[in-house]
Amino acid sequence: MLPQRTSPDNTIFRWLLLLSLSGISFSIQFREAPQFYNSPECPSPATANWLCNPNITHIAMTLDKVYLRGTMAAILSIVLHSSCPENIAFHFIASSSDSASLRQSISSSFPYLRFSVYDFDDSLVESKISTSIRAALDRPLNYARTYLAQILPECVTRVVYLDSDLVVVDDITLLSSINLGEESVLGAPEYCNANFTAYFTMNFWANPTLSLTFAGRKACYFNTGVMVIDLERWRRGGYTERIEEWMELQKRMRIYELGSLPPFLLVFAGKIVRVEHRWNQHGLGGDNLRGLCRDLHPGKVSLLHWSGKGKPWARLDAGRPCPLDALWAPYDLYQTPFSLEA
Repeated sequence: MLPQRTSPDNTIFRWLLLLSLSGISFSIQFREAPQFYNSPECPSPATANWLCNPNITHIAMTLDKVYLRGTMAAILSIVLHSSCPENIAFHFIASSSDSASLRQSISSSFPYLRFSVYDFDDSLVESKISTSIRAALDRPLNYARTYLAQILPECVTRVVYLDSDLVVVDDITLLSSINLGEESVLGAPEYCNANFTAYFTMNFWANPTLSLTFAGRKACYFNTGVMVIDLERWRRGGYTERIEEWMELQKRMRIYELGSLPPFLLVFAGKIVRVEHRWNQHGLGGDNLRGLCRDLHPGKVSLLHWSGKGKPWARLDAGRPCPLDALWAPYDLYQTPFSLEA
């Protein structure tokens, strides 16, 4: 395995900065993706009021400039491998200052895509965020998944939430249609071999009132970058408020170190529907400090997830990719060379 840089900078970003400082204008563009069509057995998607059509598969993702390249690749991978791509609707949550330009980027590359962009109010969460071991995890938009039930229309009753640093290599409807049973709110791959105690501080485990949170629960780690969520049950159960309560406690006594993940574990670990591991081959970006290369977990693969510090586009641009980054590259819509005007 090749050692990776720990800095988020890469060759392309440094080049753009130099061009900007020298007064040279440039444009960054993404190629237009081909249009994909439903197979004959797909139910017909409604052309009007598609948002509330029960035949639609709903995908939610955050949208920002830093991860836009990853988002574009993720979208392409989803529609490419879907048997009913015309029945997929995307819900993008973006900071209000960026939403107009990001909407245009999506429209240009995917002119036939069914999608909506929602402005995320950073003030919902800014006062509740505590610093973590990696600055990228502290951005308000990273917490938008907590507010999906409030942001998305009420007629959207089930959604697949996906991070932007992944590609799907299977039919997404197989994931979206998993059985959540009669009560469960959330489904995700679980990893019970992970050291669950490491996600919380000694302050948490030393306090009997807090540690008893997991009493009677077989609490296992799950990655919040791939989740199937029943939004009706979420709304009825007030799960946004439950997560916020833990975030507020964190501000007072530091019970975890890692961004938006631990509050989800506190509320849901041991209570979720277990999804096959093939739907989140995660950790391909390495850990949150060094971002070293990693291999796939044993078994089938339906989704490749570069969670961790190392992102495939940055490593490819720097000329120091990990071997598995080659599996992300075919979905990259980033268009080079740049158009330059002196």
